[in-house]
Amino acid sequence: MALRKDFPPPADMIDRTQTKRNHPVVKSERIKKQSWKPGNVLWPVPVVLVSCGGTEDWKPNLITIAWAGSVCSDPPMLSISVRPERHSHAIILATHEFVVNIPSPRQAKAVDWCGTVSGRDVDKFAEAGLTPAKALKVRCPIIAECLLNIECRVQKSLKLGSHTMFVAEVVAVQVSSTLLDTKGRLRVEKGGLLAFAHGQYFELGRRLGHFGFSVRKRPPKTRR
Repeated sequence: MALRKDFPPPADMIDRTQTKRNHPVVKSERIKKQSWKPGNVLWPVPVVLVSCGGTEDWKPNLITIAWAGSVCSDPPMLSISVRPERHSHAIILATHEFVVNIPSPRQAKAVDWCGTVSGRDVDKFAEAGLTPAKALKVRCPIIAECLLNIECRVQKSLKLGSHTMFVAEVVAVQVSSTLLDTKGRLRVEKGGLLAFAHGQYFELGRRLGHFGFSVRKRPPKTRR
């Protein structure tokens, strides 16, 4: 499988023989724990604006989603989970298409607002000041102002309880030029990263390393 140079190798392709056996061990400390009831405490999670509709039967709409994630590499697939009572649920169920739009921290207010009103009552694109633009492979629009637009076609829907999970294949991706360096490589840190945790929005901070940095050998020092 060919890998892009600007992306790290997947976990199963790292040479485990390079893993050092003498990693320093964190000093053991006495940590107290509390027992909580089961809940959604996987933090942080991405917060995205999902666009849908744009057909003869359904007007374009937006929904704020925090339950979203990658589920497969080949073919590329992701999932979003939507409550059945939400207006977008009926749209996605009927059209089998949606776009995951990745916002920047500057758009946090619009992201939150789109999650507090219903597309049955308002035109979210117009009221939020966001621009619908043509997608490459699906009928629903992308959000022009968002950094990244991931066009998806639903392959399966799963009724899980409070939410329906839509598992979809990624059929096209549009990337803002502001995220690219002079060599055309993706630099997500240039746009900022917005996350959601325990009912609050956060801007993620500095990069700590790339995938596999803990086991990658350092180049030998050259003598002068």
